[in-house]
Amino acid sequence: MNRVIHKVQPTIPAIPQRMRVAAYARVSNDKMAMVESLAAQVSYYSAHIQRNPQWIYVGVFADEGLSGTKDNRPEYQRLISDCYAGKIDMVITKSLSRFSRNTLDTLNILRELKQRGVDVFFERENIHSNSGDGELMLTILSSYAQEESRSASENIKWRIRKKFEQGEISGWCQLYGYTIRRGKVAIDAYKADIVRRIFSEYLAGDSATVIAKRLRLEGVHCEQGGQWKQFTVSEILRNEKYTGNQLLQKTFTKDHLSKRAKKNQGELPLYLVENAHPAIIDAETYQRAMRRMEGNQKTAKRPEPKMDNQLFRRKIICSHCGRHFIRKNTNGTPGYVCSTYSAEGKDFCLSKKIPESTIVEFSLKALGIPEFDKELFDKEIDHIVARYPNDLVFVFRDGHTCEYTWEDRSRAESWTEEMKIAAAEKTRSRKRSNSHGSHQESHED
Repeated sequence: MNRVIHKVQPTIPAIPQRMRVAAYARVSNDKMAMVESLAAQVSYYSAHIQRNPQWIYVGVFADEGLSGTKDNRPEYQRLISDCYAGKIDMVITKSLSRFSRNTLDTLNILRELKQRGVDVFFERENIHSNSGDGELMLTILSSYAQEESRSASENIKWRIRKKFEQGEISGWCQLYGYTIRRGKVAIDAYKADIVRRIFSEYLAGDSATVIAKRLRLEGVHCEQGGQWKQFTVSEILRNEKYTGNQLLQKTFTKDHLSKRAKKNQGELPLYLVENAHPAIIDAETYQRAMRRMEGNQKTAKRPEPKMDNQLFRRKIICSHCGRHFIRKNTNGTPGYVCSTYSAEGKDFCLSKKIPESTIVEFSLKALGIPEFDKELFDKEIDHIVARYPNDLVFVFRDGHTCEYTWEDRSRAESWTEEMKIAAAEKTRSRKRSNSHGSHQESHED
């Protein structure tokens, strides 16, 4: 019998593909016990992932002192970005409440991750988001977590409001002019003199900007090493606590998801606690300052907003301080100036006022269109960087840029006919006054 020999090709066993795994941890406040808890979570997940030979350790993303209802958690956002970029296959987290307490946001994120093949495992609930029953269970559990967050928020607000009703002061930990130790409020003599001086100079006619500049030049220390600014001085002038009284519930939290403080404009009752602590100024001085401030606000020119006034709103960014430019109409000539420069002057920002016509001119060049189209501008251009002294960089939404340099107009060019007529009349009036004075002197001689 003839032997039959079969040639067998050697096969190389396929190496199982390892899963790239990350973990997410969070604590909702920054107290020492919580910080230690977060460190323990990070250590646990690092060891847990690296012990599994089928997993590749990507890292632990951890947010400290941030609520699960907020969407500004930097490490959470970085985790989701890495998942979208295809760097992570699975995320492990302690529980649904640690991941997020907003039902809609949770489900939207998990569906997006599922479409990209990313699984999220919740240890406490023992649920994989990519499993068959995962989405149904997650909908139920995340709704429960959101309701639990709302209930906790309402309980806290109830306790705070009860304290307000009883005149119990809470949430006051620092105020310029006072020292606060273990709930005891005392006057800081040196800083209290500065507060009295601010009120005195303001009532004598100086503006908050002028007072702030004077304090900076004299080297007077501001709170926590900061610099005196118009806003700082204005806040002192507005604060009723310097009279020894305290107005409670001036702000409130609108909802438990955004957790944003809203100014109380009659939605909730206000409570005035009289003689709550030692006074630095008397009530009459405070009321006079408030009357002057209200008078200034009424007399300030506040033109009704028009669509034309909003052409470049929040579009121009100062390269020096990072703040947005705001529109200013000076003697009928509209332009844009950095909000820091507008409020605090050149001590804090070196930027210049840019004529609106200049920005429109370069916008047309950047877009390659004959006349300005607001809708097209917003669609194509993300923002404009104003770079000192005279550069404008148009940053498009697709990433490319166009850069232009503008020229300062001469003073004569910037004057309108009305301004020229008014200046000429002022000069003639001054000459007449001088001539009258000279005649008087000659008669006296």
